[in-house]
Amino acid sequence: MESLYHPVKIGNVELKGNLFLAPVAGYSDAAFRSVCIENGACFTYTEMVSAEALVRKNLKTEILMRRAYNEKAYSVQIFGGEPEIMRDAAGIVLEKTGCEVIDINCGCPVPKIIKTGAGSALTRDPERLFKIAEAVVKAAGGKSEKGGVPVTVKIRSGWEQKQMTWREAALAALEAGVSAITIHPRTRAQGYEGHSDWSIMKELVELVKNWNIRQGEGRHIPVFGSGDLFKPEDARKMLLETGADAVMFARGAMGNPFIFRDATSLLTEGSYEPVPAEERVKTGFAELERLAQETSEQHACLEMRKRFAAYSKGISGGAALRAKIVHAATIQDYKDIFSQYIC
Repeated sequence: MESLYHPVKIGNVELKGNLFLAPVAGYSDAAFRSVCIENGACFTYTEMVSAEALVRKNLKTEILMRRAYNEKAYSVQIFGGEPEIMRDAAGIVLEKTGCEVIDINCGCPVPKIIKTGAGSALTRDPERLFKIAEAVVKAAGGKSEKGGVPVTVKIRSGWEQKQMTWREAALAALEAGVSAITIHPRTRAQGYEGHSDWSIMKELVELVKNWNIRQGEGRHIPVFGSGDLFKPEDARKMLLETGADAVMFARGAMGNPFIFRDATSLLTEGSYEPVPAEERVKTGFAELERLAQETSEQHACLEMRKRFAAYSKGISGGAALRAKIVHAATIQDYKDIFSQYIC
């Protein structure tokens, strides 16, 4: 029996394992991705980047795409509702970053994204999804097995319970030439509430497997799973129940980049050890200092309030720490707050 932890190929990109960091808006910047990689993430995605902003040469948008210092391979995720703009944005992404993969966001449920025809709006509009994916694939040099940069998509199960369009969306993406499909099996209407339906993920795995067989030539388009992965046991359960090729941690990795290390240990050795409080704090400071270097101390300290609040969960006296964290404005403030955990 194949190990649940195993290498994955996305087109011509070979990855050592199948535990990924999802694109998380407002969270998965280079600083956070770097600590996830140090703790065992096998592949990482940037937060979603506006194609429109890229084409308009928005400097802030370019910052979102920067490669972390230890990223050997990563994906830039872009979103947009117009094929021509997405095509042009893909060209800019490759020119500015040299990333190994481009991912198309077809799942974001946020209203301001949907109203532009992007995000979840694409899951319910397979024809537009096809045109966008085809345009990005061509801009990335064509199908990756022929030398192009792999293009992937992330979809939802549908618009609402009465409009489940994941099947049509997946087939449109496959026909357009994508190299992998990720599914978060919640509807747009659910947002991040309720539970994700992993049975849909299992059905998608079968759908893509059958599509691969029909294509012949040993073709294999992998399926990645996202949704309700909050602890290592969830990753094992998803892999066993759905047959997905890889799992993608999102909220489960917030303040807990150690989930990649723990999941790797669980999948390969059958158990894992909790991370000591001192190591949690040390990792938080590594993230803080890298974020300050990338942006500014002021921005980093404000941003790290929510992140240190997450790092402090499970630490003795965590509530008292969090009461102070919300007022931290300098790196020294954080050092004073966590002085008992700093060697």
